[in-house]
Amino acid sequence: MKPSHQGLNLILRAASFAAAKHRDQRRKDPEASPYINHPIALAEVLSTLGGVDDPTVIAAALLHDTIEDTDTSEAELIEAFGADVACIVCEVSDDATLPKAERKRLQVERAAQLSSGARLVKLADKICNLRDILSGPPADWTLARRREYFDWAKAVVDGIRPTNAELERAFDEVYRQRPEASQPEPANLDERSRA
Repeated sequence: MKPSHQGLNLILRAASFAAAKHRDQRRKDPEASPYINHPIALAEVLSTLGGVDDPTVIAAALLHDTIEDTDTSEAELIEAFGADVACIVCEVSDDATLPKAERKRLQVERAAQLSSGARLVKLADKICNLRDILSGPPADWTLARRREYFDWAKAVVDGIRPTNAELERAFDEVYRQRPEASQPEPANLDERSRA
């Protein structure tokens, strides 16, 4: 089933909004790719792999990092996209005022309580993040940090099962590629890790 005209309009407005909010941000990969590539990848994973055609979920995926990583407020999202989209975005957003270790702990702890839409977005996010770590990890991430991220992502995803069999299968497939201890460190490794 394809989205209605109204649904397609919501998705396109969300993509435009996310592109504007993330316009000056770059990913941590060696190429410093535009940040907007990440939310677009989530939307594609949801639609293509997960068979998700709910415009609210796709729009929330496109917007999923706007509260956490930009100056966007929940009220702004409610006004622009409605409470349903804003609620999903809020559910998947970490509280940036907390220490990183606490934010990660809370993601694992709260995973089972997420709404179905937030579970889908979270699952797509973890798939995309693991793929990105495999294809172009941040230059300053050690092998140990990459392995730790894979294991933490699995703990989060395990907390939201069962959600979508195809997305879970895709996550498990990428998790099986977890970097092994015998793999060499990247040649450009900067030991000043932001961990």
